[in-house]
Amino acid sequence: MDHIVLEVGLAISLIAIAGLLSAKLRFSVIPFYILVGMAVGPHAPKIGFFDFRFIESAPLIEFMGRLGVLFLLFYLGLEFSVGRLIKSGKSIAVGGTIYIAINFTLGLLLGWMLALPVKEILVVAGITTISSSAIVAKVLVDLKRTANPETEMILGIIMFEDVFLAVYISILSGLVLSGASSLGGVLLSALMALGFMLFFIILGRKAVPFLNRALNIRSNELFALVIFGTLFLIAGIGETIHVAEAIGALLTGLVLAETEHMKRIEHLILPFRDFFGAVFFFSFGLSIDPLTLGGAVWYSLAAVVVTLIGNFIAGMLAGKYAGLSSKASANIGLTIVSRGEFSIIMANIGKAGGLLAILQPFAALYVLILAILGPLLTKESKWVYTMLNRIIPLENTKKEQKTPARQIDES
Repeated sequence: MDHIVLEVGLAISLIAIAGLLSAKLRFSVIPFYILVGMAVGPHAPKIGFFDFRFIESAPLIEFMGRLGVLFLLFYLGLEFSVGRLIKSGKSIAVGGTIYIAINFTLGLLLGWMLALPVKEILVVAGITTISSSAIVAKVLVDLKRTANPETEMILGIIMFEDVFLAVYISILSGLVLSGASSLGGVLLSALMALGFMLFFIILGRKAVPFLNRALNIRSNELFALVIFGTLFLIAGIGETIHVAEAIGALLTGLVLAETEHMKRIEHLILPFRDFFGAVFFFSFGLSIDPLTLGGAVWYSLAAVVVTLIGNFIAGMLAGKYAGLSSKASANIGLTIVSRGEFSIIMANIGKAGGLLAILQPFAALYVLILAILGPLLTKESKWVYTMLNRIIPLENTKKEQKTPARQIDES
């Protein structure tokens, strides 16, 4: 632990250099953060006499990265609101069901086509179904798309995925780790996740007057302590009842977005979001072992193709049901294509259960490819949509021109 401060200082410097390089090249910064993390992570090979690998500080940087996820999702919640979420409730439920059904089914088919055993097929389906909340949040904020019409559906799908995740992890852990799964335990996990979310959605509508009075704090120091304490406490409570801590942070932001202190909170959170968000992607790179990726190339490429197709189809169907334009619907599928922290969790369950060793490098390479492709596809969604529309007519011009909401810039 003698050099931990030096390692953290070097890590932040490397993150800054990666950010400057991405700005120079005018490319998404996320892949740069991940790749530089891989290059200096505990799993990277030692080069020459000097050892530049981040070993002692890796756990601390990982924790800082977890904070980054919380700040990213909390800020995204502030940019949204519970009111908008409630208005889109039915559309979100249907859209989330469509998204999960298509991607999970394709994941099962992929595992079957790769001739994997049953348990491995279930793990692969979990890896390919759940998108990365952190990457999606980062992309939406960086591209200033939080006010776009399709963002309601994107956030709704993220929350819907968490309910699915709570149920599926219970089932998968039971099957893989203990050989059985309790139906009562699965139902309890699902109900607790749903109850936790519904409680905060209702709270956001009922507790606004109280929150306005409670947050009327003149001292910036005390105001920051109250906000941070609330954020971490709620995220932590969510985690203890098997709701992803990121979703707890998102819900907290949704509630506080309804208060008259929203702008002050946003101003407070902004630098923490940027700093810790960058650390998250660097720490994600630290967790990937580059030496194990080669043996999973074809598996990962096949999964990437399946995911791209499944996400686009699901986005189009979910968007159309919600009454969005074809361009906005395409944006849904292209924005939530990134995979990340939840896919790695699924792979770790497979490792803990003694399943095929290929699952770990498969998940790492699959996540890395989509962490690079996802932000790029989102940024260039207008061009991607135009190209696809020339090949497969996606747009009903007459119908979409009649709706004023479609005049909003959805690119």
